Amino acid sequence: MTTYGYARVSTDGQSLASQDAQLHAAGCAKVFAEKVSGAKSDRVELAKVLKRLDKGDVLVVTRLDRLASSTRDLLNILDTIGKAGAGFKSLADPTIDTTSPHGKLILAVLAALAEFERSMILARTSDGRARAKAKGVRFGRKPSLTGHQREEAFGRLANGEPQADVARSYDVSQSTISRLAP
Repeated sequence: MTTYGYARVSTDGQSLASQDAQLHAAGCAKVFAEKVSGAKSDRVELAKVLKRLDKGDVLVVTRLDRLASSTRDLLNILDTIGKAGAGFKSLADPTIDTTSPHGKLILAVLAALAEFERSMILARTSDGRARAKAKGVRFGRKPSLTGHQREEAFGRLANGEPQADVARSYDVSQSTISRLAP
């Protein structure tokens, strides 16, 4: 059972010294530290500590925003920690402590809220898309060929002209023309 720390700052100009000192004072045997944006998903030191976690270990951070940039990101990381059989603590947020039943309850509520928020976003997006379609809005890329050009190209293909020649004359890819063919 080992306690690990994770410290992160966003830019090279910032110092990790304060976080490092707090984490060692909290009893962390080793502190994994890096200077990288929290929005990046490929944080090398975070990946190292997550792989190292074993049953009974605890990962400690000074504040939640040092670990994750969004609720969804936080919940994904906490899921990884939980699957390893490890616990998680935030020094500045004592209610976020998966080593206690109270902390587990708080995280379960946060997870439920995040899931609810995601479903509401999907519902609003779907409703907005349906309203836009009803108003005649077309989604996706603008067609490469006008309706007249499509009819003309289709006629040329029907007369046996090679797809590559038709595509070249309209300055489009051959795959665009091949989708016109019956």
